[in-house]
Amino acid sequence: MARRRKLLASGNRPSTEDELKSLRTLVRAEAVDRPGVYRMLAEDGEVLYVGKSKRVRTRLLSYFRCDAEDKGARILREARRIEWDYTPSEFAALLTELKHIKRWRPRFNVAMKRDARNFCFIKLTRGPAPRLAVVRGAGSEDGGSYYGPFWGASRVDEAVRELNDLLGLRDCAQDTRIHFSDQPELFQLAPRTPGCIRYEVRKCLGPCVAGCAAHEYAERVGHARAFLEGADDGPIERLRAEMLACSERLEFERAGMLRDKLGRLERLKDQFIRFRFAVETLSFLYTVPGHEGDDRVYLVRRGRVRAEEPAPRCEADQLRLAEMAAAVLGPAERDPAAVPSHEIDELLLLSSWFRRFPAELERTAGLAAITA
Repeated sequence: MARRRKLLASGNRPSTEDELKSLRTLVRAEAVDRPGVYRMLAEDGEVLYVGKSKRVRTRLLSYFRCDAEDKGARILREARRIEWDYTPSEFAALLTELKHIKRWRPRFNVAMKRDARNFCFIKLTRGPAPRLAVVRGAGSEDGGSYYGPFWGASRVDEAVRELNDLLGLRDCAQDTRIHFSDQPELFQLAPRTPGCIRYEVRKCLGPCVAGCAAHEYAERVGHARAFLEGADDGPIERLRAEMLACSERLEFERAGMLRDKLGRLERLKDQFIRFRFAVETLSFLYTVPGHEGDDRVYLVRRGRVRAEEPAPRCEADQLRLAEMAAAVLGPAERDPAAVPSHEIDELLLLSSWFRRFPAELERTAGLAAITA
C-alpha cells in the first residue's frame, strides 16, 4: 500500500492562502486517481477527518474548491497535514475507512463513529408472562431472547410501546406477581383490583389480575416474536387497517395518530430487515478486481469480512483458499442470532454495499465450485 504525506506550515492559526496553494500544488503533482483513503491531521497529530474515494487525487482537489462555509473548507482551515494511502479497490477503501474511523474517531466524521453504547436490543424475557424491554446489550445469562441490534434507543422504545399496546403485553416490573384467569388459587382474601391503567384502558391483557388465560397471553407473545423475527406483519397490518377506517369515517385526528404509530413500527421493521439481509444472505467468497491486477478475495460470513487474501494465481493458491474458506465458512456458529456490537457497523456497511450494487452478489456464485 503506497503512502504520501504532505506537510503544511505549523502554528496555532488558520492556514493561509499561500499554504493552501502550496498544498494544492503538491496534491496535483503527486496524488493519482486510484482508490484509497485519506486523513486530515491537525498540528498536534490529531486526525480531524478520514475519507475514501475511488479517485483520491480528484477527491482531494475538490476540497480546495469548497465554499468558505462548507465542511471541506472548515476541515482545511484546521488541518496541517494530509496523508493518503492507496488501496486495491473501492471496496477495500470502504473497509479501510471504517477501520480508521473506529481507531481514531475523528471529530469531523459523523457516520460510522457509533460504538456499543449507540445500539440497543429488544429483549423478550422468560417467565409465565414474558415482557418486551429495550436493553443496551445482548446477554445470555438469563435465558431471554434478544432481537437486534437496533440504533436509536428512544425511537425503539417508542416502537416497543406501540407493539405492547397493540398486542396487550405487560410492561410492568419483571417481578410482578402473575395470576392468570385459568390458574387456581388456594386463598383469596380480598377481591382483586387492577391497579394498572393500561389494563383499565384495555392496552394490556392483565396477566397479573386474572384478566386473561395463560394460553391467550402466550398467543400474543407468539405474535410479538413472529413480528420481531420478520415472519408476521400482523401489528402493522392492523394499524394500517384501523388508520384507513378512521380516514373513511373522517376521523382525521385519530387517523394521524395511528399514522405516527404505524411509522414507528415500520421504521423498526426496516432496521431488522437490513440486519436479517446481511446476517442471513451475506456469506460467500467475494472476489474484487483491483488496481493494476491487485485482485483480492474476501471471505464474508454473516455480513462481516473474516479474512482477506490475494486472488489465487495457481492451483496451489486455489487449494489454500479452499481450505481457508472451509475453515471460515464451514463451522456452525455457537449463537447464530448474535452480532457482536463492535461488528455492527461493518455488517451495515456490507449490507449497504451489496444493496447499492446487487450485481456484485452474482459474482459470489462461484463459492461452491471453489470450496468443493
